[in-house]
Amino acid sequence: MNPSVRPFYLAGEWLSREGHRTRNTLDVRNPFDGTLVATVALASQEDMERAIEETRRGFEETRTLGSYERAEILAGIAAQLSAHKDEVAHLITLEAGKPILFSRLEVDRAIMTFQVASEEAKRIPGEVIPLDLNAASRDRIGLVRRFPLGVILAISPFNFPLNLVAHKVAPAMAAGNAFILKPSSSTPLTALRLAEAIEAAGYPKRGFAVLATRGSDAEMMVKDDRLKMITFTGSADIGWYLKTNAGKKRVLLELGGNAGVIVDETADLDLAVKKTAMAAFAYAGQVCIKTQRIYIHQNLFERFVEQFVRRTKELHCGDPMDDRTIVGPVIDDQSAERIISWIEEAVAMGAKVLTGGHRTGRVIEPTVLTNIDRRAKAFSQEIFGPVVTLHPFATIDEAVAGVNDSRYGLQAGVFTNNLQHAFYAYRNLEAGGVIVNESSSYRIDPMPYGGTKDSGLGREGIRYAIEEMTEPKLLVVEN
Repeated sequence: MNPSVRPFYLAGEWLSREGHRTRNTLDVRNPFDGTLVATVALASQEDMERAIEETRRGFEETRTLGSYERAEILAGIAAQLSAHKDEVAHLITLEAGKPILFSRLEVDRAIMTFQVASEEAKRIPGEVIPLDLNAASRDRIGLVRRFPLGVILAISPFNFPLNLVAHKVAPAMAAGNAFILKPSSSTPLTALRLAEAIEAAGYPKRGFAVLATRGSDAEMMVKDDRLKMITFTGSADIGWYLKTNAGKKRVLLELGGNAGVIVDETADLDLAVKKTAMAAFAYAGQVCIKTQRIYIHQNLFERFVEQFVRRTKELHCGDPMDDRTIVGPVIDDQSAERIISWIEEAVAMGAKVLTGGHRTGRVIEPTVLTNIDRRAKAFSQEIFGPVVTLHPFATIDEAVAGVNDSRYGLQAGVFTNNLQHAFYAYRNLEAGGVIVNESSSYRIDPMPYGGTKDSGLGREGIRYAIEEMTEPKLLVVEN
């Protein structure tokens, strides 16, 4: 085995190119400076076929694990990550370009995700229901329990290469499912490192596979009826395309957004500026719930703009290994070129750039736009970059209508000290979550997470994902 080629994991084996069926490899490069981080063996179609068959056999083991066994394994994974926090955070920054500050936070969040999954494995709910509702059903009762589905295909994105993987595999394991993980081809290394932790913690070897492969090559698994569920995080276009090809299997989609935040007249202005600036630009805006559109009451607008632009200019940009860095590189040249082109389009349509708008390599200056045409892509699409648009409003219903003026509906934020406004926004915003006096990017991992409209289908968050990954089954008995 060539030590320079990182193998993938399949049914208890680490397989590299030499002596196996993989036909090619993938170079993983640092998004900041382009240096080679590692070369990864790519799984072939034959490897994927074998992974499906092996995990189907592995499901016969995973489905019979006791609650205490699943809980112990998940706790063991959390312990493995805790013991190697610095190593894993460093790896995330190397392959994803995420500022090291946020990589450390991601590892901490993933540890919590596995810890919470360990607890949830012990309390997957069921119920006893009376069935003696007429004479023919006298003395009968029903017992309802949730059972694992089978083999789950998990497809994860580049931007959270550990914690968004954890949000798929931890609930799958807590429920007793087998799984095949296809990480982003931009960031496979962190997922493969997690596979080592899962193996060390003792999950059945045939119960999972972690396959580095390109998205187009994995399409055969999406269509395969032997898999019982797909859980996907990524762009809306790809997610809905996968759903059309998934056949009868269950589908959980956590897709993109262009999140809106409302700052009403009663808001704490300093708090709103601080929170929204970080939510708009941290990790170069490569977060699906990052703040992209901010609606500010007209009586606060000028003061908000002045403070927001000043804080934006203070954000440290550049080397993601620098502890001071908030805005590092975007993932690749194609993304950088697209973001700049969307800024230029907005300007050509009349938008004003208050700060930013330039790039150095893959690092794009945090960019603030006003007077943007709603037809511009920087307004109407998910920019997934360090760009934000500012909009004045007169009334709360006008602001809510502005946020709703989108094909997306993942999360929204509302800064207000008016309880009626908070509940009006909660009732009327078309989003999966409404966060009060916090930015749209707030998330703690146990909460239900998902969107409406083009932003997705179903909910993540450990307990909610477990419900998606299990099937209720009824037992009727006569007592």
